[in-house]
Amino acid sequence: MASRIEDYGLIGDCETAALVGRDGSIDWLCWPAFDSDACFAALLGTSRNGRWLLTPTGEIKRTTRRYRDDTLILETRFETADGVVDLIDFMPPRGKASDVVRLVRGVSGRVKMHMELVIRFGFGVDVPWVKKNPDGEGLLAISGQDMTVLRTPVETRGQDLTTLADFEVGEGDTVPFVLTYGASFQPVPEPIDPEAALRDTEDYWTDWCRRSTYDGSVQRDLVMRALITLKALTFRPTGGIVAAPTTSLPEKLGGARNWDYRFCWLRDATFTLLALMNSGYTEEAAAWHNWLLRAAAGAPVNMQIMYGILGQRRLLEWEAGWLSGYEGAQPVRVGNAAHAQLQLDVYGELIDAFHQSRMAKLKLDEENWSLECTVVNHLAEVWDQPDHGIWERRGVPRHYVFSKVMCWVAFDRAIKSAERFGFKGPLVKWRVLREAIHRDVCQRGFDPTLNSFVESYGSKLLDASLLLLPSVGFLPPDDPRIRGTIAAVDRHMMRDGFVLRHDPREASGEVQPIEGAFLACSLWLADAHVLAGDLDKAQTMFDRVVAVANDLGLLAEEFDPGAGRQTGNFPQALTHIALINTAHNLSAARADAEKPAVQRST
Repeated sequence: MASRIEDYGLIGDCETAALVGRDGSIDWLCWPAFDSDACFAALLGTSRNGRWLLTPTGEIKRTTRRYRDDTLILETRFETADGVVDLIDFMPPRGKASDVVRLVRGVSGRVKMHMELVIRFGFGVDVPWVKKNPDGEGLLAISGQDMTVLRTPVETRGQDLTTLADFEVGEGDTVPFVLTYGASFQPVPEPIDPEAALRDTEDYWTDWCRRSTYDGSVQRDLVMRALITLKALTFRPTGGIVAAPTTSLPEKLGGARNWDYRFCWLRDATFTLLALMNSGYTEEAAAWHNWLLRAAAGAPVNMQIMYGILGQRRLLEWEAGWLSGYEGAQPVRVGNAAHAQLQLDVYGELIDAFHQSRMAKLKLDEENWSLECTVVNHLAEVWDQPDHGIWERRGVPRHYVFSKVMCWVAFDRAIKSAERFGFKGPLVKWRVLREAIHRDVCQRGFDPTLNSFVESYGSKLLDASLLLLPSVGFLPPDDPRIRGTIAAVDRHMMRDGFVLRHDPREASGEVQPIEGAFLACSLWLADAHVLAGDLDKAQTMFDRVVAVANDLGLLAEEFDPGAGRQTGNFPQALTHIALINTAHNLSAARADAEKPAVQRST
């Protein structure tokens, strides 16, 4: 059975990532890229669906773990009656091949260890052909296009379609294991020096973290861990950032809201840019901007809400019926059918991201403005249509308030870019539309009896995305309608101190939430409090989210306060992005109460 979501740590090489359990088992790894088939899928099934376990054979009295300083090198310490041993897990920055390195290092005494390697390509179903490397070094596992080679000085044996090993490690000893991925039709990848790879990996992450300009007083270590996580979820060849390295971790334990998040969402565009730019990572911000530009290129009518890491557009959804699901939560989905939905908010996020890039003086492509004009002119024809909203509702389209607000943002930022940077465009038409959308939202999206904006036109329900209205500049934070909306969220959208993204009253009047509390939304409430000058409330909400991070500083998409557990895909980029941005806002606000950090140039 898989571990609790919060019991996993993350390692990666900026092209894919693995989840390592507190028990020493790697239960999830897609190779060679984030969106490839998994070769370890025990996270969504059983050990027979693929995992790589390294653990003491005797009773473990205590287990602790940490990341080595500001790196993605995970160190797990097992304390036993016979001694203490460290398990060091990492993936070196990718060279010609992708490697997972595991070093078993004796700290004291003499500890008996056990290794169990179950490779199952194709999301846990394809059993490979295993043989010795023809050159005598390593054990090859081959299935179709996929190949791995295991190299270790420890003698291994095969049993029940599993590679096993038993060995001992004493004080000062280090026993290495290196698993390398390669295409089966290519030569076997060359071996690497595990100790040299450890030094190189430590240097890589240490050097990267030195570039950070975050010097705020708010949770510096946690902010750095969030930045490292964001970097780890970046597909280095293209600059695309996946929402999470996993699929089908349930939003509600035992439920069916299980989605594939191994893709790049336009929804996260501006949030991501701000987190990177405000922290000094302009190179990564530029790479993300360029990925956005390439992904959105083409006819705006065909623009999607998400794309693959290379910019792929067909993300067809299917179910891996042979996997039992995380703690039985089914179905296990691969691909995401929501990619074909109409979500008007993404047009605003795209144009806003380009505007923020200009304001930060990132170097943009000369054709950028031409694309933006085409997008905005298309939006002029479709902004008044119903859509599926920011949360990708799979029901009947509606006139979602946040979608309309982001249409307003698209025109607002296009106008401001043209005015500030001297671009040409139909500004009179855009100004008329900007005012028309603003008036439409205020008239049809605000309920005077609730004194709050609502989820969609004519609805009496709320939506956590409404918390973003002041940060995007739609209305000032001290506007009575904004304060009324925040108060309504406090009344109806909270569960045990956390913000739900959907109104719990929506399911036939029931009050039982359909999922856990969405952690990014709790941080959006903190941001709204910052902008309103309620810093103590903002700090309280921020601290509440920080408190549910696991011992490594990692956060999933959601948190179930009743179960006291993280839920949803893990680690979640949007949660860590929101944490970074809120920390910046709080730090700046504490430093100068009259000048809180601006989330966006509005």
